[in-house]
Amino acid sequence: MRLLKIQNYIGGSLVAPNSGKYLDNINPAIGEVYSQIPDSDRHDIEQAQQAAEKAKESWAKTPKNKRSEIMMRIADLIDQNLEELAKAESIDNGKPLKLAKAVDIPRASSNMRFFATGILHYSNESHDMDGIAINYTLRKPIGVVGCISPWNLPLYLFTWKIAPALASGNCVVAKPSEVTPMTAYLFSKLCIEAGLPAGVLNIVHGLGSKVGASITSHPKIKAISFTGGTATGKHIASVAAPMFKKLSLELGGKNPNIIFADCDFEKALKTTMHSSFANQGQICLCGSRIFVQRPIYDKFKTAFVDKVSKLKVGNPMDSDSNLGAVVSKEHQEKVMSYVALAQEEGGTILTGGVTVNPGGINEKGYFIRPTVIEGLSFDCRTNQEEIFGPVVTIMPFDTEEEVLTYANSTEYGLAATVWTQDVGKATRMGANLESGIVWVNCWLVRDLRTPFGGVKNSGVGREGGFNAFNFFTESTNVCIAL
Repeated sequence: MRLLKIQNYIGGSLVAPNSGKYLDNINPAIGEVYSQIPDSDRHDIEQAQQAAEKAKESWAKTPKNKRSEIMMRIADLIDQNLEELAKAESIDNGKPLKLAKAVDIPRASSNMRFFATGILHYSNESHDMDGIAINYTLRKPIGVVGCISPWNLPLYLFTWKIAPALASGNCVVAKPSEVTPMTAYLFSKLCIEAGLPAGVLNIVHGLGSKVGASITSHPKIKAISFTGGTATGKHIASVAAPMFKKLSLELGGKNPNIIFADCDFEKALKTTMHSSFANQGQICLCGSRIFVQRPIYDKFKTAFVDKVSKLKVGNPMDSDSNLGAVVSKEHQEKVMSYVALAQEEGGTILTGGVTVNPGGINEKGYFIRPTVIEGLSFDCRTNQEEIFGPVVTIMPFDTEEEVLTYANSTEYGLAATVWTQDVGKATRMGANLESGIVWVNCWLVRDLRTPFGGVKNSGVGREGGFNAFNFFTESTNVCIAL
């Protein structure tokens, strides 16, 4: 069977990599190569940057409503091609098809619509100096910017970056993950169909060490928006910061899920199932450390483990599969190494902790049973390092002060979830958790207008709403004496 060869999208056209070389793209649920992606390098990035440079003045001068119309057409095309895009996302990533159809692809469309309409309401400030002078602030697009997105929510997070960049008048050189490139490739076709001008968006596929590094170091790419691992973010910062590039880094997480005795028990239990294992635990916002107040600890643990043990791990295309495959063989091995580490550190596996062979077409796929581990100290490696898979730990606590110590003990600070019916307690926890996002009695409820990002090693800067427009523009203050 002849494999599909994904192409780069540069200067408005689909093109082969300059090297003529390709990388294998593996279906993680089957464990076999099903397509090939460009093995691009700095020459492709240079070509993409030049195409963006050529288009940047015209796109910046394009009226906001015109930019908005084009982006809305792209959103319409995403909706019209939902089935194809969702299937591609499931095959590429290993996630259940029903999840891609319900979350990933609709959210990609929502991202395009939100920023396409948001730019029409993005206003400048003015300041009157009591008749002496008046100041007004202009927001201008940066020019050519780089967007690098991860593999866990491929089109969802790809559009989350490029949409505000395009809406605010920038041209983009973008790199999707080489692990999950398919929907970005299909998206490039939709951009052509929608009439996005040539060079406004350029999508270059390939390895981070070649493509990502070339975007980061290119002197004429003036800003970098990156979502991915903390170690990679640190490297990007080390290269881009001395070049005085604008940086937005959304990095790792080790998120606490704090369940007080006065919670709505059934709601907390149901949502914790979702927040622990959605997308095989491969969401930076998943709650991987579960802290339960002692009066309900045994009750919650028993009910939780019972429900987790009944989750079906299987073919992502099956409607009754709760979990699909993790994204790659290497990632499966990484996750399982942490299961082994947890046992070495004295942890007890309450359920899961093993790989799964669903049989049939999926017998070589990369499946892991959802895993719950008890008996670990809050400061052990398993509770401190990001695993990014279907593995959670559970432990009891007594007081607010104690659980705050546990929750804030990691180098990360992306998201936290709190379950309590006491408003005062919820307010105190929200104020004292070292976290960019705190959900109370819910999880992953997202208003796209709100700031999104983490503290400590979970990142730099904020995405979402006008925060994204502020990042992708530069301000000029004009002072006129009266």
